[in-house]
Amino acid sequence: MKSTSSVLSAFYADRRQQRNLRVLAWLIVIFAALLTGFSSLFHYLMEREGQSHSWATAIYWTFVVMSTLGFGDITFQSDIGRIFSVVVLLSGTIFLLVLLPFTFIQFFFLPWMDARESARAPRSLPTSVRDHVILTRLDSLERSLIRMLDQAHVGYVVLVDDPSEALTLHDLGFRVMVGPFDDPETYRVARIEQAALVFADRSDTANTNIAFTAREISPSVPLVATASFPASVDILELAGCSRVLQLGEILGQALARRVLGRDSKCHVIGEFGELLIADAAAAGTPLIGRSLREIGLRAHVNVNVVGVWDRGKFEIATPETVIKPTSVLVFAGSREQLDQYDALFCIYRSNEKPVIIIGGGRVGRAAGEALGRQQIDFRIIERQSERIRNPAYYVFGDAAELEVLVRAGIDDCASVVITTHDDDMNVYLTLYCRRLRADVQVLARANDERNISTLHRAGADFVLSYATTGANSLFNLLRRSDVLLLAEGLHVFRQPTPAGLHGRTLATSRIRETTGCNVVAVVRDGEIEINPDANLRLEENSELIVIGDAEAEIRFHSQYD
Repeated sequence: MKSTSSVLSAFYADRRQQRNLRVLAWLIVIFAALLTGFSSLFHYLMEREGQSHSWATAIYWTFVVMSTLGFGDITFQSDIGRIFSVVVLLSGTIFLLVLLPFTFIQFFFLPWMDARESARAPRSLPTSVRDHVILTRLDSLERSLIRMLDQAHVGYVVLVDDPSEALTLHDLGFRVMVGPFDDPETYRVARIEQAALVFADRSDTANTNIAFTAREISPSVPLVATASFPASVDILELAGCSRVLQLGEILGQALARRVLGRDSKCHVIGEFGELLIADAAAAGTPLIGRSLREIGLRAHVNVNVVGVWDRGKFEIATPETVIKPTSVLVFAGSREQLDQYDALFCIYRSNEKPVIIIGGGRVGRAAGEALGRQQIDFRIIERQSERIRNPAYYVFGDAAELEVLVRAGIDDCASVVITTHDDDMNVYLTLYCRRLRADVQVLARANDERNISTLHRAGADFVLSYATTGANSLFNLLRRSDVLLLAEGLHVFRQPTPAGLHGRTLATSRIRETTGCNVVAVVRDGEIEINPDANLRLEENSELIVIGDAEAEIRFHSQYD
């Protein structure tokens, strides 16, 4: 009954259906008029032929002829009576067999089925729902965030104003709710006061509307929005946003942190208290061609190689891992341990040539500013003259032209950062730069996740996307935790020691062998034990800091959560 009532309310609430009901009422009136008129003429013509019939018989004869049944038990003998029978027959054919069924199917049956389908997508959430995330649209960023929320067993709902689109997403397995994002009632029935987070990821003006509307219903819920322009940040905060993310700047800074190749030193890319996560290029060092067992870095500088990157492919490090010229080592250690590594290997490579950034948009400019703060010289290739800010750091032209790349320094630069907003162009430029320089480090931006593997195959060493970078930032805000994004699909995360590991040592737990994740530190009583001994016993009140790719992280959570 509840489902039927929801269908009826959705059906009758539509103004088109109200109009259709009026059309049906007029058709019934017309049919009643035809029935009355034909029955009266039947009486008149029958009396002219000397036949006498009741009104019930007249109505019966009219129905039988109009429906084309034609039993033949009552017939006219005169020509005018037979002509009248043909007129009644044709009227019934047009009205009962064509017009009325078409009207019923087109105006009522199909809309009723649409209303029934639309009712499957809820228009409100149960009062028991709490600690959920409210999303105001579904794009690549939201899809990445939803995957992280599902792994963490956090609920969410996507607001969709089009019932047909909501039904499609519902059938695809997404949790949706029908409702316009600019209606206060939408947030009330979405249980915003019990939500953990509201995320607005539309245009800056639409995000302002969302923030102002949602803040009317709940003054305390955390509300995060994206901003395309710096000038919008203050307005969004005035509208009620708790936090405003400029994803272009975040992505540009993340790409700048991954710039290697200028030397063989460690470059810190994240930290968990005293634990630093860093990487270093192996090219040009005596490490090439040797296994980690032969090198013995842990014995010499007590630094732990937790993994190795090789042109977009990450592998958990083992004693048998062999270092290649294209390898990038990922370290976990303290500042002192990383300094010891630098003291041994910094002498092997030095390149002071500028880093080339292709694309002078928000991401490219943010990457340049981040490199500038590190006192790293850079050149931005830009083909739109109005985007050029400081000519000393820009090269005007199309990066697809060899002469422009040569002017920027492609022949001897250490790294190329590709930041255009067109994935096809990024694949093209990645392939081009890799063919020109087999030894240069190439970092690329991806807009769609499906192009990440393509960019790696084209020769990119590292790829970062808006979707993953933004989802990672949001997840950290939601959980107030640290999930460090090293590259697409590779995270360092911190979580309480699972109950299944209490009392066991790292050696007996076989986490690396069974999940593909590597424990790089253990936190006990607020103290971080970096590169813990394999015989360390895990306790109930401890936490693990773990590194692993997306598949390994899923295996870890499925096995121990």
